[in-house]
Amino acid sequence: MKFYNRENELELLKKADKLKEKRSVLSLIIGRRRVGKTTLALKVADNPIYFFISRKSEELLCEEFVEELAKNGIKVYGEFRKFGDLFEYLMDLSKNRPITLIIDEFQEFFRVNPSVFSSIQKIWDLNKNDSHMHLIICGSVYSLMKKIFEDYKEPLFARADFKIDLKPLNVKVLKEILADNSAYSPENLLDFYTITGGVAKYIELFGLYEAFDLKKMIDVMLSPYSLFLDEGKNRLIEEFGKEYATYFSILALIASSKTSKSEIESVLQRNISGHLERLEKDYNIIKPIKPINAKQNSKLQKYEIDDNFLNFWFRFFYKYASFIESENFEGLKEIIFRDFDTYKGKFLEKLFKELLKLQGKWSKIGSYWERGNKNEIDIVAVDEINKKILIAEVKLNKKRANLNELILKSQKLINNYKNFETEYKILSLENIEEMI
Repeated sequence: MKFYNRENELELLKKADKLKEKRSVLSLIIGRRRVGKTTLALKVADNPIYFFISRKSEELLCEEFVEELAKNGIKVYGEFRKFGDLFEYLMDLSKNRPITLIIDEFQEFFRVNPSVFSSIQKIWDLNKNDSHMHLIICGSVYSLMKKIFEDYKEPLFARADFKIDLKPLNVKVLKEILADNSAYSPENLLDFYTITGGVAKYIELFGLYEAFDLKKMIDVMLSPYSLFLDEGKNRLIEEFGKEYATYFSILALIASSKTSKSEIESVLQRNISGHLERLEKDYNIIKPIKPINAKQNSKLQKYEIDDNFLNFWFRFFYKYASFIESENFEGLKEIIFRDFDTYKGKFLEKLFKELLKLQGKWSKIGSYWERGNKNEIDIVAVDEINKKILIAEVKLNKKRANLNELILKSQKLINNYKNFETEYKILSLENIEEMI
């Protein structure tokens, strides 16, 4: 499949790769799993060396890496039981032979052997000025990667020369992909966005089967041996460890629209403050949503799953796991098609917020509600420079919205923007084209 919309990131990494002619350079790529970090890194140079850090003993990893080096024509003499020793060997080798080395899932060294970070730091600092290595480090656990490189107490603090926080492909790129495959329509775009969220791996898999509308995507996902069936479990169960059941229950409830802490706790009958904090800060899976004018310490907040596909997986595949276990795929398809219009409504709202961000003129974009979920407003966008505010209701069916009701709901909100020009809009599928 065509390589989409990573031109700026690729240009930056190629610039870094060229700089290794002068001295060693360290580039950092972080982003959620499946977003395309590895694919991007592998395009930077011809024949890069690629190390993947899996949860094995350090000795076994070194054996694998020596084999990988042999494939790249690099003979390694002697045995290596410590990664630091192997890394030092490569740094020394790069003094006479420029090397591009990719280390993927770098944060896993925390589980393999945390002392590796100190070893790399020492070797890097001693050798970077007279060696020629482009070290590209990729990681998918956001909090751990930030800790490794941005916590001043950590050995690798401030060692990165370049940093890329790789995001999913945006809505405009999804439109381009659909158009390239003669499948674009506002409805297909919404369905494609709702399920993939712009995550490269899922787009690649759907592209393989030419599945760009809802029916074809569901058929691909709900087929025997489909990679999608266990995707949520495969991505998360190892991260969560023995408490995975509690985390899965929380995510399933959020996906089913129980989005406040009190709602979730009323179902689970336990305090989940620590779990929510870890899901947000350690795993980067959920994010808190506050009304647009709420104070930072306000308790008036909801949660949403940041990854569209994981939201879909928990709402349909995890919730109806018995259908998958009994291979009643047709029955689950009926449920998905029955509920999908209602389900995707909130993703139309999310899609419009992304389109507003891409306009680059709004200071703040969010939602609004008052205590007790009163006077809910789907989208509020504020332009503080030009003193403008957009207040919008989002509906799949425009006929179901009432502009006068929207104006009434916003009275308390607009008191905070008395000198602003206010625009009220009803946004639906037909508005996608004009905004994209």
